[in-house]
Amino acid sequence: MSDAIDRLYRAVLAARNEDVATSKTARLLAAGLPKMGKKLAEEAVETALDAQGGDTGRIVAESADLIYHLTVLWAGAGIEPRQVWEEMERRERHYGIAAKVPKSERKRAPDARQRLR
Repeated sequence: MSDAIDRLYRAVLAARNEDVATSKTARLLAAGLPKMGKKLAEEAVETALDAQGGDTGRIVAESADLIYHLTVLWAGAGIEPRQVWEEMERRERHYGIAAKVPKSERKRAPDARQRLR
């Protein structure tokens, strides 16, 4: 799966040079991080609502939209997919593959937010 996301990421980066009048990706990148974050949140909510309704076909479709918007956000923030994979591997070593990182450990997050400013 990471290969598919890597290909998507490269396509998103390439879209930076496309015409904002015809490329949704170029338009999102030009709009900036607040707009990208808003679109990501909208897709997450749509995915969650479809999950509540039990519509697996819609969950799949909305999940693909969610991954697209997450990838656009990464590109806009200068984050490469490998950085996310490295963080996932770090978490797996410390907490296990299916565990969520404890809130006390998430003190690292402000550093990432700081870089976006």
